[in-house]
Amino acid sequence: MSKTTEQATEQATQQFESLFVAPARAYGSLTLEYYEKLMAAQLDAFRTYSELSLAQARAWIDVKDAEGLKQVVSDQQKAVQDLGDRLQGDTQKVVTLSQEFLQKGQKLAEENVKSGQKLAEENVKTSQKLAEDAVKKVQTSK
Repeated sequence: MSKTTEQATEQATQQFESLFVAPARAYGSLTLEYYEKLMAAQLDAFRTYSELSLAQARAWIDVKDAEGLKQVVSDQQKAVQDLGDRLQGDTQKVVTLSQEFLQKGQKLAEENVKSGQKLAEENVKTSQKLAEDAVKKVQTSK
């Protein structure tokens, strides 16, 4: 294989890496990070909601008199308030994660476009130089 062919092959490999493989890898990493955080938030919420539900069920089972019933109803109202606050916080957490994911994804896309434009400009310059060199070679051989 000639040196020019090897250089062209190496350049094509580098271009493929920078235009397709690296952005796909970066986006895959970003997506994996997002879903990891999202699942952690969901598991944490599930654990909290489950513990709250089980505590309420235990409280109802332990009711033995009117005073106990009054206490359980009071505790349940507080639990509902706490649950509402927690749900609001969990919703905000998911919204924030999603916005962060979107912003990082847009940044990756912008960087990829800039990289592609730069590479296209370099390829145009290289092609022009090769064409000029070929024309000179033909003219000098006459």
